Amino acid sequence: MKISVVTATYHCADTIGDCLGSVAGQSLAEREHIVIDGASTDGTLEVLRAHEAGLAALVSEPDDGIYSGLNKGLARASGDAVGLLHGDDVYADTQVLARVADAFADPAVEAVYGDLVYVAKDDLGRVIRYWRAGAFRPGRLRRGWMPPHPTLFLRRSVYERFGLFDTRYQIAADYDLMLRVLSQLSGRVVYLPQVLVRMRVGGASNRSLRQVVRKSWEDYRALRANGVGGVGALAWKNLSKVPQLFVRQ
Repeated sequence: MKISVVTATYHCADTIGDCLGSVAGQSLAEREHIVIDGASTDGTLEVLRAHEAGLAALVSEPDDGIYSGLNKGLARASGDAVGLLHGDDVYADTQVLARVADAFADPAVEAVYGDLVYVAKDDLGRVIRYWRAGAFRPGRLRRGWMPPHPTLFLRRSVYERFGLFDTRYQIAADYDLMLRVLSQLSGRVVYLPQVLVRMRVGGASNRSLRQVVRKSWEDYRALRANGVGGVGALAWKNLSKVPQLFVRQ
């Protein structure tokens, strides 16, 4: 079982080293790390080039945003399964990819995901929010449920069947893709009840009120486009984030 990890970067010189080290330190030998940079000018590319020997591919060129970059990386992936790790984030420990690979040992399994913690920008050990995903049931999608996207690994064949990110969405293409896949997937979806990813707070979707409003509108569009729900599901999706502020490991 070979796992591809795709990272799209842009102006993350201060954090990309942690991300690269996190993937390089995984115990799973059969892995590849593909990095697509959007022509960063802040020193990110210099950090990437210093680690290029450990990468399966490194591309730096102007693009149309994170989803465009991720699509480029997915097109280059050769693993049996693929995961996405943002340039600000790290795996929770060195065994994450090995545990994911073990779950995929069952050929009926097409998706694997786990829990995620939001951590402080300057302290990966300080947990701000705990996203305990819980087991997957198709009906939960209509109540706004989704797995933490950075913890979701899909067989590469799933992308071949259902397509890549729809770049018409600027913020919610990940939600659209998960709805598209999980509402139709016929294979098994496995939940690993443990933290797989540590994500720094301050993502693009919640940097300002305008971004929050745009995210909600795009989430609604994705729900409607995939026939999963509408305003009710969107409300449940937003309300489901409240317990994350109180749940701890």
